[in-house]
Amino acid sequence: MMSLSSRHKQILHYLHQSQGVLSSASLAERCDVSVQTIRKDLSELNVQGLVKRVHGGVCLPSDNDNVSFSHREIQNIQAKQHIANKVASAIPKGSSLFLGIGTTPKQVAMAMLDHPGATVVTNNINAALILSRNANITVHLAGGAVRASDEDTMGESTSQFYAGFHLKLGIFGVGGLNQQGQLLDFTPEEAHINRAIIRHCQECWLVADLSKLQRFAPVVSAHMQEMTRWFSDGCSDTAERIAKQNKVELIY
Repeated sequence: MMSLSSRHKQILHYLHQSQGVLSSASLAERCDVSVQTIRKDLSELNVQGLVKRVHGGVCLPSDNDNVSFSHREIQNIQAKQHIANKVASAIPKGSSLFLGIGTTPKQVAMAMLDHPGATVVTNNINAALILSRNANITVHLAGGAVRASDEDTMGESTSQFYAGFHLKLGIFGVGGLNQQGQLLDFTPEEAHINRAIIRHCQECWLVADLSKLQRFAPVVSAHMQEMTRWFSDGCSDTAERIAKQNKVELIY
């Protein structure tokens, strides 16, 4: 890797401070150089994998960039299984629910496999296949564009499919959580799906282990105050503060 110039370090510092997307113009103003110069710097940093180009500017790359689903699945696996068991035991018999994308919701599906009966709407391909093994569980798999790397469906048709339901529970994970209680995702499409779940359910259950408090993702999808319960693998001072401020039940 190339050694970083003082301005490159300055750019990375501003991105760490912002915890979001900064435009070339904003960085140029902060660094007191031309936009053309900043764009050249950003191109060099992008090649080194230190920044990520997104709509509206650049941000820091997320922890999950270029990480396969199978690799993510084994990260914090015990924490995810702990969360999944707590969630499955809390779901009432005969409930209707949305189940979101990602590896923690997949673990929820596995923990639900012996559930006495539920109706599940999901765009999580793995979750749908797992739950279909139980004849007492009705599964609706949303159509859309298949994301092979994430093993789910996504897009406008997926959101429209969700709009055709109004269910008791919405259970989903996030890419990250910040100190302000914002729920973060990696793409606008993922955020749109979570927003669709929130709009069409009576209660929102967030499934997120404590490592998500240290993970950056560039898109705000929701806020903790919209959640009813937060299922996690433990408690920290930060998690307790966020839950208390937003009147969310923290279960671990």
